[in-house]
Amino acid sequence: MNGEGYKISEKEQKLITDCLTGDRRAQKELYDRYKDAMYTLCYRITNDFDLAQDVLQEAFIGVFKGIAGFRRASSLGAWIKTIVVRTAYRKIRREVVMTSLEDEKQPETIDWGHTLDTEYLEQAIQSLPPGYRSVFVLIEIEGYSHKEVAEMMGISTGTSKSQLYYAKKQLQKKLKGLGVR
Repeated sequence: MNGEGYKISEKEQKLITDCLTGDRRAQKELYDRYKDAMYTLCYRITNDFDLAQDVLQEAFIGVFKGIAGFRRASSLGAWIKTIVVRTAYRKIRREVVMTSLEDEKQPETIDWGHTLDTEYLEQAIQSLPPGYRSVFVLIEIEGYSHKEVAEMMGISTGTSKSQLYYAKKQLQKKLKGLGVR
């Protein structure tokens, strides 16, 4: 252990140290190491290719500015993921208000054919309202707890739970036509 929590490799420690000194090559290496996974997360949260790219760039600026604050309480990747999630949510929060239960619209019916594959499931998830989608992705795909999601998104744990519940209900309706239960 490093005395501070999570054990990191010597190579990753050197990468962090070099980033702290402003070494552009180290920053590029760090970016290249995590960009694909983080872009996927950005896209899943924003449902917009261009916005996801903007979020990714803004998040990595935050990573480089804040790397001195990395305390090794988790892996470097988990720390970066938290910054990405918070950045993505801030971006979509400006554009979207969480769907209230009273104003919930009936989901549109989408006919995707007879077989369910990853592409259809991804489309179903992306068709969810932004608040539902964000909570669903963070909990069901990324593995965060309701408490963590509530803290990241600035909502109550109860709101997180209800958003997930209604996201799952909408997904069930969308997938029911495919014979999936």
